[in-house]
Amino acid sequence: MIDKRVSSALEAVKDIPDGAHLAVGGFGLCGIPEHLISALAQTRVKDLTCYSNNAGVDDFGLGILLKKRQIRKMVSSYVGENAEFERQFLSGELEVELVPQGTLAERMRAGGAGIPAFYTPTGAGTTVAEGKETRLIRGRECILEAGIVADFALVKAWKADRLGNLVFRRTARNFNPMAATCGLVCIAEVEEIVEVGALDPDAIHTPGIFVHRLVLGTGYEKRIEKRVTRQGPSSSGG
Repeated sequence: MIDKRVSSALEAVKDIPDGAHLAVGGFGLCGIPEHLISALAQTRVKDLTCYSNNAGVDDFGLGILLKKRQIRKMVSSYVGENAEFERQFLSGELEVELVPQGTLAERMRAGGAGIPAFYTPTGAGTTVAEGKETRLIRGRECILEAGIVADFALVKAWKADRLGNLVFRRTARNFNPMAATCGLVCIAEVEEIVEVGALDPDAIHTPGIFVHRLVLGTGYEKRIEKRVTRQGPSSSGG
């Protein structure tokens, strides 16, 4: 009987070695594999390369690993909410590769689909194109971007069955499906594990063939990265 469940997040990540390349799902703090990241912080693995839309905040998400100096390189799109990231980058402690958001998503998807590289006009003529092969396609300058194949993928899903079929919830779907497919070993933490057959096949976002380990998570914080409010119209009694 196929059963991809493991007992804990720590058990799921304990074999990730120094120098590993990780594809990490999430957008901001939405849909991040927070338990797996916390478990990695306990293992003290170092020299990691992380492919992720962003690096969390100083005390949450990948920011935890940054603070412990466990990440050597970040390949990201948006990094503006993490002061420790900024400090390490400006001091030369952290290597950074900034990638346009759509390109990062497609690089993950391509890697998972077995596509070594693809051409895109995004970033052509900018610093993004430096050192990359270019080609004129249909009258537009395009740059060659490599598909991402990571050693491990860490993702967060809403529901799964023991076969590893995953369902993501609304905005938390974000980068998670692409990250899941481009990891040679995919580790998924989920909020609920249901019986095989309980998931509508049409509702499955990532088939279990891509998933190798499942962790049931509890007590999710689901923190809001930046709360923005505004004053409503004043009501003066008349």
